[in-house]
Formats: sequence, structure tokens, C-alpha cells
Amino acid sequence: MNSRSGPLAVVAAAVLWGTAGTVGTLASAASVSLAAARLVLGGALLGALALVTRRRTSNGNVPARRSPRRSPRRSPIVSLILGAVAVAAYQLCYFAAVARTGVAIGTVVAIGSGPVFTGLLSWIAGRERPSGRWALATAAAVAGCAVLVTGGRGTGGAGAGGVDAGGVALALLGGLLYAFYAVVAARAIGGGMASGVVMGALFGGAAVLMLPVLASTGPGWLAHPGGVLTALYLGCATTGLAYLLYGRGLRTTPVATAATLALAEPAVAALLGVVALREHLSPVSWAGLALLALGLVVVALPAGARDPDAVAPGTARAAAGSRQ
Repeated sequence: MNSRSGPLAVVAAAVLWGTAGTVGTLASAASVSLAAARLVLGGALLGALALVTRRRTSNGNVPARRSPRRSPRRSPIVSLILGAVAVAAYQLCYFAAVARTGVAIGTVVAIGSGPVFTGLLSWIAGRERPSGRWALATAAAVAGCAVLVTGGRGTGGAGAGGVDAGGVALALLGGLLYAFYAVVAARAIGGGMASGVVMGALFGGAAVLMLPVLASTGPGWLAHPGGVLTALYLGCATTGLAYLLYGRGLRTTPVATAATLALAEPAVAALLGVVALREHLSPVSWAGLALLALGLVVVALPAGARDPDAVAPGTARAAAGSRQ
């Protein structure tokens, strides 16, 4: 996969994530139960594919992929375990934040802070320092996302005093957890592990952790045909297929760039709401959508296109991430 197709794969994954909210309305299930079922099914699928890949590699049928940037190192098992915990914890933090702050603020803070934390953690981890162009484009994209979701209005939290500080803190923790397992996956892929194996380890482990959550939130809705079909789509398409695309695209996409491109998710969700659910976007929300799109276009441009004096990178870059 060349460096230009990587961002396209990341955006394709974000498009699939953006369909989850609309499809989720078809099931009569609580949001936490729906998210748990999605992660359990999708994680099981990714875990199974990872096992098949590892078995074929160990049998010599498929050559092991090696990073073009560095020699392979020992598999980061401990880091992947911590990453799997972060995948599951992100779900719980996100829904706890939404319950306290409302959907708009919880979504903006959790999803909007993800790229910022990812850029900082990637820098701290020694991958690379985010460019000024990335910072400006990401700021525009996050601002556009905020305006799109809130419609330019301040939205209060659960309490009468306005935004709930604890809920915002949970949303920020969710953004940090997302950044953490994105960088963990990036380092594993950069160290020579196949992206599908990394995603399988992260989400397969998270699926095991989310099984008790699914059992305790009333999975009775899965007994109905509509519930089963919805869960299968959310698990197979918006989790399994989406993260396979994401992992493949992130082989050549910097982790900070990938996190910003993933902001296409709320844009797709908003457009689907207009088309499929007959929702209404205010002029301010449309302006936010345009600003978000502009930020995504700028951050997706190849380095040579953004800076005529820049030398086109000749090595692959890896990263990974996740969404709700």
C-alpha cells in the first residue's frame, strides 16, 4: 500500500464508524449494551482473523511482514494487553461522560481531544514531532466538529449549573485512552507485527473484557431478528472491517494524521442523520461541517503537496486507532 492510499483507507474506516449511530437506532437496546455487543462481536472477528494470520505465518505459507524502518523487536505483549484494556475502558468512559454531560459535549470532548492527545503521546514516545501544518489543520477540524455537533450553541450538562466538570473529565480520559492504544498499536506495527494481528490482539482482548458488560446490561434484544442484524452489522462492518481498513491504511499514515482524519466520523454521522433520519442542520452546523472538511483535506495532503520544499518520505509510517 502506497503512502497516498493510506489516508483513503483511514477515511473509509471513519465512514463506516459514522454509520454506526444511524444503524444503531434500528435496535431497541440501551447504548451501553449496543456498544458492548458491537465490541464483543467485532473483537471476536478480529481476534479470529489474527489467529488465522499468525497460524499461516508460523506454517510458512505467508511471509512475516517486516518494518522498512527498523529491525523487528520482541512482540510488545504487555503493551498490547494494556492497549486492550484501554479499548474497553474508552467505551465505558465515553458513555459515562455522555450520561453526565449530554451527547453533544461528551462527543466533542472525547472525539475532539483524541487527535490532540495522540499527537502529544506520539511526540513523547519519540515517533515524530507534529508539524505546524498538522496543528493548524487539526485545530480547524476539531473546531468544525464542535460547531457541527453543538450547532454553535453552548449545551449544558446534567446539572443546573451548566457543564458537568466530572463528565468533561471522563470524556478527556476517553480521549487519552484512545490516544494511548493508538500509539501502542503504532509502535507494534512499526516494530514488524502485521496490522491485522495488532488489531486482533487489541480488540479481541477488549471483547473478552466487555463480555461481562454485555451480560449485565440485558442482551435480550439480541433475541430479535432486527437486533441480531443490527449487532452483526455493527460488529462486522463498523468494527471488524473498519479496523482492518484502519490498520492497513495506518501502515503508511502517521498516527497524529490518522487521528485527525478519523474526525470524518461525526461528519458522516451528521450527513446520514439529514438523509436517513430527516434531521435538520442549522446554517452554523453546515459551516462547521465545511470547516471540518477543510481541516481533513489539508491534513490528508501528501507532505510534498503541502510544502514544495519538503522531500517526499521514502519510508512507511504506522499507526492505529479506534472509535466509539
